[in-house]
Formats: sequence, structure tokens, C-alpha cells
Amino acid sequence: MSIELYIHIPFCIRKCNYCDFLSFPIREGAAFFCYMDALCQEVRKTAEHIGMMTPVSTVFIGGGTPSILPPGAIAGLLDKVGSQFALEKGAEISMEANPGTLTREKLDEYRAAGVNRLSIGLQSPDDGLLTRLGRIHTWRDFLDNYDQARKAGFDNINIDMMSGLPGQSEENYEEGLRKVLALKPEHISSYSLILEQGTPFYDDPATLSDLPDEETDRSMYRRTKEILGEYGYHRYEISNYSLMGKECRHNLGYWSGTPYIGLGLGASSYWKEEKSIFPSRFSNTRDLDRYLQDPFIPFEKRDCYERIEEKDYMEEYMFLGLRRMEGVSIKQFDRSFSASMEEVYGSVLKKYEELGLMERRGDQVCLTEAGIDVSDYIFTDFML
Repeated sequence: MSIELYIHIPFCIRKCNYCDFLSFPIREGAAFFCYMDALCQEVRKTAEHIGMMTPVSTVFIGGGTPSILPPGAIAGLLDKVGSQFALEKGAEISMEANPGTLTREKLDEYRAAGVNRLSIGLQSPDDGLLTRLGRIHTWRDFLDNYDQARKAGFDNINIDMMSGLPGQSEENYEEGLRKVLALKPEHISSYSLILEQGTPFYDDPATLSDLPDEETDRSMYRRTKEILGEYGYHRYEISNYSLMGKECRHNLGYWSGTPYIGLGLGASSYWKEEKSIFPSRFSNTRDLDRYLQDPFIPFEKRDCYERIEEKDYMEEYMFLGLRRMEGVSIKQFDRSFSASMEEVYGSVLKKYEELGLMERRGDQVCLTEAGIDVSDYIFTDFML
């Protein structure tokens, strides 16, 4: 069975005002090289542990800002991955990038190294909103980088967009979305702003007082689907839209329970050992000094380790699977567990079907449009 790889690059030029990801600004060239050396060592030792040349269906290089790395770094990393794992023919190799950190030289390197899907963090085409978010780029910077990516041969590009931003109106959001869609990207990820504790936005009175109200925020979300539908995009997950056949295979793997290995600082893994009935979840240390200084022994030096029991696995099957528009399979659930879906969740399913928030389509159980609006609330009812 094939697996997925996630590779974390924690560096960025500047921390954005809303960001709570494991990332930090860094400018020292030496730190880049030390980190990449440690990361390549982890790739090698992980492959030795789980089996050299284990088949890999997708690779996702995220961050942080992977495109901040100097020329040659991504090519060297993917060369190491390819020498230790068996990348399947046609494997999806995605990489996150931010405008203002891309050059034609880097883009040519990524394509030559095997990157075939680029995810660019635009967030908004409004320069005023970009400044308020703490982004380092302008709309013009993005357009230049997008054009260079197309010229470098990228034919599968995702653009990240955000709604519910401070000072953002519904008209401003819709105008910006249409400007982006005019570029004809293959994929759009659209997220509502969430104020995370510990970020500059969280306790800022000016930000809090300038956020769109809840109804405007929900209206932006609904308009996203309507507008994207006009341009031929379909929603296949709560916040993700694509042209047909351009869905992110890596993320679909997450929502479908495909095993994955996380490499790099703080990266999480979802892995089933040979003799285990259910997978385990574990993550690397979040301490950069420890990551760089300790000899890295995969599967032994972790900050977090959780053995997943059957009830946990059931919960994840439901609330991750229900993120997809196609929903979850009743037959697959019944085959996978010691009790049927009806026995475990019959009353919950009946409750939300009667409220018009869930429905059955043959073998599939899925959220309705109204259910998607309150999906976070619904998911809590699937916790056993």
C-alpha cells in the first residue's frame, strides 16, 4: 500500500498577523543548510525504518514558506526523497510558495526536480488588506510570480484566498475573487479568518472591532461556492474547489485515512505498524535546537504519541470523511469496525437528517448545504 509524505519547512520572512502555524522569521543562510541537512537525515532514517523504497503516492512540501529556501535546496531535498522512497509514476508533488519569494530560477528548479503542483498563498488581491494581514507581497508581486510559474510550465496551481478579514466587505471579497478567477487557476482554497490565540490579531481591539459580522461572513462563504460554480469549479471539500480532475490528491488522502509520514520540525504522522489493528498518531519535536542537535531516530524521539483506539478511529472516519462533499460510505464503515454505523451513530444521523443538515445518497452519508454552514457543531456530535 502506498503512503503520503508531508515535509515541513518552518522558515518565513515575516510572521503574518493571523498565523499560528509552526513557523518563524529567519534570515541566516547557515540555519537553512543545517535544517536541510537534518531533514535529509530524517528522510533517510525514516525510509530505513519503514522500508526502503516504500511506495509514495503524494508529497506535500509545506510551511512556513518553502520558497524562501535558497536555489538548489528543494531539488536536493526531492532528490533525497526519490533515492529513499519509491515515488509512484504520476505521483502528485505539491509545494507551497508565497509571492515575493519566487523567482524564475527557483520555479525552473522546482519543475525540473519534479514539483508538479504549486500552491500560492495570495489571501487577497487587495493591497490594503494584504498590508493589514502582514503579508510581504502586493497584488502586482503575485501577478508577476503567477505569470512566471505558468511560463515555467506549471499547469496545476492552487491559490489560497481568505474571507472575513478586518475591513473586508462582501463586495470587496467578491470583486477580488473574480479577479483571481480571471487567471484560471486549477484550484482555489478559500478559508474564513479564524482568530487564533497567540497571534497579533487575537487581542487587537482595532481588528476585533473591524471584523465583518457573522451573517456577512457566512454570506461570503456561500457566495464563494456560487461564484466559483459560475467559472466551472466544483467544491469537493468544505473549503476546497477545483476544476474536474484537479482536486488535491494529498489532502484527499488526509480526509480518507491514507497513512502518512510527517518529516521536519513539528510534523505529524498517521501510521499503522505491521502488527497493529489501528493507526497511531505522533509528531516530531517543535524545538528547533533539539531537532538540529539530536541524532534523529525516527519513531523513537517524538514529542507526542497517541495510540488510536477503535472509537477514536470511528470518530476520525466520520468527521474527516464528512468534510468531503461525497461524504462517508456506510458499507466501508461497517467493514472496518466491530459495530455498524447504524449501531454507533444511528441516533446522531437521524437527528441531523430530520433537521435537514445531513442526508443519505445511496451508500453515502453527507452534509447538506445547511449542514456545511454548521459543520463544526455537527462534528462534535460524532465524538464518542
